[in-house]
Amino acid sequence: MSEADRADSPSPPARGASAAHPWWTALVRLVFGSLGLIGAGLLVILICAAIALAVAYPNLPELDSVTDYRPRLPLRVVSAEGDLLGEYGDERRTFTPIGEIPKVMQDAVLAIEDARFYQHSGVDYIGVIRAGLAQFGSVGSQGASTITMQVARNFYLSTEKSLTRKLYEILLALKIESQLNKDQILELYMNQIYLGQRAYGFAAASEIYFGKPLKDLSVAEAAMLAGLPKAPSAYNPIANPRRATVRQQYIIDRMLDNGFITAEQHAAAKAQELKYRAPTDLPVHAEYVAELARQMIYTQYGPEAYTRGLQVQLTVRAADQMVAYRALRKGLMDYERRQVYRGPEAYIDLPADPKAVDARIAEALADHPDNDELKAAVALEAGPKKVVAVLQSGESITITGDGLKPVASGLAANADAKRQIRRGAVVRAIKGPKGDWTLTQQPEVEGAFVSLEPGTGAIRAMVGGFDFGKNKFNHVTQAWRQPGSSFKPFIYSSALEKGFTPATVVNDAPLFFDAGSTGSQPWEPKNYDGTFDGPLPLRRALAKSKNMVSIRVLQAVGVDYARDWITRFGFDRDKHEPYLTMALGAGSVTPMQMATAYSVFANGGYRVSPVLIARITDARGKVLHQVDLTGPDESQRVIDARNAFLMTSLLQEVTRSGTAARAQATLKRPDIYGKTGTTNDSMDAWFAGFQPSLTAIVWIGYDTPRKLGDRETGGGLSLPVWIEYMGQALKGVPVTERPAPDGVVNVGGEWYYDEYSPGQGITTLGTEETSPESPTEDEKKGILDLFR
Repeated sequence: MSEADRADSPSPPARGASAAHPWWTALVRLVFGSLGLIGAGLLVILICAAIALAVAYPNLPELDSVTDYRPRLPLRVVSAEGDLLGEYGDERRTFTPIGEIPKVMQDAVLAIEDARFYQHSGVDYIGVIRAGLAQFGSVGSQGASTITMQVARNFYLSTEKSLTRKLYEILLALKIESQLNKDQILELYMNQIYLGQRAYGFAAASEIYFGKPLKDLSVAEAAMLAGLPKAPSAYNPIANPRRATVRQQYIIDRMLDNGFITAEQHAAAKAQELKYRAPTDLPVHAEYVAELARQMIYTQYGPEAYTRGLQVQLTVRAADQMVAYRALRKGLMDYERRQVYRGPEAYIDLPADPKAVDARIAEALADHPDNDELKAAVALEAGPKKVVAVLQSGESITITGDGLKPVASGLAANADAKRQIRRGAVVRAIKGPKGDWTLTQQPEVEGAFVSLEPGTGAIRAMVGGFDFGKNKFNHVTQAWRQPGSSFKPFIYSSALEKGFTPATVVNDAPLFFDAGSTGSQPWEPKNYDGTFDGPLPLRRALAKSKNMVSIRVLQAVGVDYARDWITRFGFDRDKHEPYLTMALGAGSVTPMQMATAYSVFANGGYRVSPVLIARITDARGKVLHQVDLTGPDESQRVIDARNAFLMTSLLQEVTRSGTAARAQATLKRPDIYGKTGTTNDSMDAWFAGFQPSLTAIVWIGYDTPRKLGDRETGGGLSLPVWIEYMGQALKGVPVTERPAPDGVVNVGGEWYYDEYSPGQGITTLGTEETSPESPTEDEKKGILDLFR
């Protein structure tokens, strides 16, 4: 019979007790007489427990929440390899079965929380009595709580501190022990307990504090985590390292005392210096792609998405994502260095007392957090030849020489007061590969990068902007921009179906469209370089991105036909108005649309929808959704294989000898295809290209369109980002050039459709014209609208 059962059994009346008094008064007198005050106190406690058991036990809640444990588990977004990209939900928790929780972690917890856990029946009676006698009458006493009692408290009871709640805690612990075995109870505790930093359970805490899974914890690290349940904020090793270390050292001692570790392990653990992960660190920068996945999951599952422990595995590859992230940021920062310095982000008053300076800097920089490698700093002294500044970390840096060039105007003696770098100025610094520092500024310009597999649509990398913390607008999926010359291949593709060939000669001569009777202003388009090369084959015209040739080709094909044709690639017809300006990319596209469209050329003529989410599993690993990433079938064909092949050949010329010749020259492989794009007044800079196994798109521009600069082009701005990415992504990928499909013929080194071989298709266009055909009335209206 248990202690509780015995306490609930009635005792016979004491011999000689007066019939005028209740039986228990005689019992109390007998006990007081025989056992004295201490014995009487113990008996009173037992009687109170018996009464509580009789009254309260039948009214205890059912234990469904522990016997059928369903923890609130966050939504986790991971890469194709399983690297964490994002986590969403109020509680950060990774449910871990007791068999997967390493012994060192279990032992650390038992050593400090409940060393006799496997010996008692849920309540450590000796401990309860000792705590009760030590603080009898104090409702604040919460001592001697076993792990089972803590489980009862966490699942069923309020945070109120009272004797009544303590009694309910004991009764619930007994009930839990009657329905669950010890391992099940410990599993509940180690997954449910709050450990600070929004972490619930030791698996989540291990990742959050140390950036590693439970299985990799050392004795010292396990002891540090085991110290958190008592007071997560007070013993947070990041916020309160001194206090946390004192408790950790005590736990290590307890582990030795209880025989959980050897003397050698004890000595090593006491000496180990712990290294913590910064709370916001994630192994992969994929904020935009993780947020897009979150939105997709929430659309499907609603609020449950954040509590049921869904794990969403993306097609994104961690290595590709990091290369894309770094490449785009480098491209934007390189552009920023060429811009006029706009001045410090703020100015602060620094105290005269040197001892107070550090605290003031730390306080001020809290409002100007570091932007990854772009560090915030406060200038202590500033001059044309040297700037000394202090970082958030407290480190002092000195910038001289070339490191001052990007901000030279802010260091000039006659600098405008609002742009001058002086003592107290909040500036930005970036560290070079050799450890030297450069002063710069946060970019105002934005960018987008996306890559995907053209055969399956699987997205390999996505970067929606310079900094997600500053601007959450995903430029890959949400930015509608003019594609400029990067749109020309789709006009050329339509022309191949109308009898044009890569050898068709088109006149690159000036064009002038008269206002005519409409009263609209005339249109006189120009080539980017301001020159005209006369008659050119289409192959050369696309390589050199000649605007006059594209306009003549579109005029010959017909705007309506071309407008219908581009929908095959996934473009919205209504976003491309039916005017000749469409030849120069005056419509609107998103970078994601461009990736889908260029993939049609890359995969031989199939339109494949982008795929981001590869698999969804629930908390128990059950697969809820899985995508079959196999190649396309004929139902997805949107252009003939011949068309895709000839366009690929033309785009290869662009990267070999045209505006993107730097691509093949740098990557040193022929299977590179693509097109630069620069819009009117250089407001958008593009490079869109592919290798047969990978399509990638880069866009750079301002959110509110404005000039990037007279000499800024897609080839100069976006192409270097593309090359940087492809150089890494294609390492180890063999050179692959698609074989010629049926229905094409090579004559004199040039490719033709069989039916449009030399002498059969359109051989020339506009080479004898004295005045080009005027645009239609609708075209005139569109041209006028473009210039308003």
